[in-house]
This record gives sequence, C-alpha cells and structure tokens, in this order.
Amino acid sequence: MIRVFGLAALLGLLALGLGAAWSGWLLTRPLPIADSRVVEVERGASLARTLRMLEADGIIEHPDLLRAWARLSGTAASIHAGEYRIEAGITPVELLEIFVAGRVMRRHFTIIEGWRFSELRQAMSNAPRLRGDSQELTDDEIMARLGRPEVSPEGRFFPDTYDYIADTSDLTVLARAMARMDDILAREWERRSFDLPYASPDDALIMASIVEKETGLASERSKVAAVFVRRLERGMRLQTDPTVIFGLGEDFSGPLTRSHLRMPTPWNTYTHHGLPPTPIALPGRASLQAALNPAETDALYFVARGDGSSHFSATLEEHNAAVHRYLRGGREAEARQ
Repeated sequence: MIRVFGLAALLGLLALGLGAAWSGWLLTRPLPIADSRVVEVERGASLARTLRMLEADGIIEHPDLLRAWARLSGTAASIHAGEYRIEAGITPVELLEIFVAGRVMRRHFTIIEGWRFSELRQAMSNAPRLRGDSQELTDDEIMARLGRPEVSPEGRFFPDTYDYIADTSDLTVLARAMARMDDILAREWERRSFDLPYASPDDALIMASIVEKETGLASERSKVAAVFVRRLERGMRLQTDPTVIFGLGEDFSGPLTRSHLRMPTPWNTYTHHGLPPTPIALPGRASLQAALNPAETDALYFVARGDGSSHFSATLEEHNAAVHRYLRGGREAEARQ
C-alpha cells in the first residue's frame, strides 16, 4: 500500500510539473498574429471579457490560462481601458503587462500653418477617435469654453502635431494648441526688434498671419514682413489680397476682382489703414519671428514672379514695371500701391 501510494504521488507531482511547464510555454510563445493589431480594452470591461474578445479576434488562443496567470500574479483587476497597438512577436504575458501598465496607443493630430479656424475645425471633426465636444458649438462658444470669451479664434492655435489617446475631447487638444501659441508668442515678443509699429503681441500675431499667407518662399518671410512694417510706419495701407479674401468669407472661390478690393469689410486692407481686426490664419513660428524681426530693406512693394518667389521694389515706378513684367497685361498694377 505504501509503495502504491508513493508511486501515485510521484506520478501526480510529475504530471503537475509537466502541466506547469506546458502552461509556461504557452504563455511565453508569440501570439498567433503576423502583423501589428490595434485592440481596445473597453472602459469597465473585466479581464475575462477582454480576453474572450481577443480570442474571438484570433489574437490569443488560451484566454483561461492567461486569466489564471493574471490571478496568480495579482494583476487581474489592474488592466487599464484604452486602445493598444499590439506588435507581432509579443507573448501573452507581455500582452498582459502592456494592459496592466496602461501603455495605451497615442494618436496624432496635425495643425497646418496657414489654416483658417474653420479648416482646423473640419480637420478635427475627421480625426479618428477624437471626441467631438466642439462640433455643436459656435466659434464664440468654443472660445468661451477655452476661457477666452469675446476673442476671435483665428490665429490662436499653434500649428504643430499633438498626440492624444482615444476618446480625448477635441477641446483638450485646442486648449493645448492655444496654450502653446500663447507661450511661443510671448517668448518671441520678448526677442522682438525695437521700434516696431505694434501696440501689443496680438498685433504681431495679426501681422504674422498675413506674412504666413503672403509668403511663397520661406526665405522671403522676413522681407515680406519688412514691407508691411514699413508701410505701417509710413501710414500706407497694407493692400494685401489675403486679408481681402478672408473678409469675403467662406463662400469666396476666386478669382479676386477689382470689385472685391472695394468691398468695405473690416479686413479689407485696400480700403482701411492699419492692421485688420484679427489674424487671418494660423501662423507658424517662422512667420512670428519674421513679423517680430523683419529684414532691413527699403522695399515698400512686392509682386509674385510666378515661381513662388517675389520681386521687391523700393519705388512705385519700379513696382509697376515689375507688375507689367510678371503679371499678364499689368491688370494688377494697383496692387500694393
């Protein structure tokens, strides 16, 4: 009897050892996926429910075994909700570690230099897994939510790439972009040239938005800014087409005509002196730097050559000659006079 009992116990221990070894092998071999996958742990979902979903999607093969391991390791109740990118080659144990650590996938949203706020809003509405809390709000309501009531949203959000996790509010991304613009504008304002014709950083922001829309070549930003700064200093109207186009609104589809240049909108710099009341686009750092540190030049005019660059002139006569040279028939001879 003793010998029989001892043999049974030995066989049981051997079976237990073999089972543990087999289980360990299953938990540490790569998942049965050939490429990366995006999976989601739903908010409030248990580990058991999550593992069943992963099994149904063909990502794991032994959910009960991984659940048992989670219980033994004390992590079964510690998984975090969110999206996760699962790379080929990871093991079930490593997958569980990712869930427990909450290493959720980060998505990216890029704000483009030169966008109007309406274009920014449209792009945000199409951003995957970005919660559209602003979609039913007016521009004014958005700015009020962001703590800037009665401030135009134009130009207030710094063009850059912002990361976010699934279900982040679009207002959160806007708040980050606005804070970034505030910070960069303040820093560039401290580094500005002396004797600029700006009453405040907001004036510089408006000028930077014009430079952003008027510049074809990055290398010409500071020269374009210098032309507009010199015109402000001399009391000349800026006479820049992008401000007119902005004032015509979203329905404008071009081309710009002489009648458009006479329309009395607040942004028409052909009919009004000084800067327009708001920025007309989102300026990047380079345009802010150009507006606050314009080039040293005697130019008061410029005209597009047609290849992205501009011809700069110090006199009206030179400018008119350049207009007739680069624009067909000289029909734009009144531009920037």
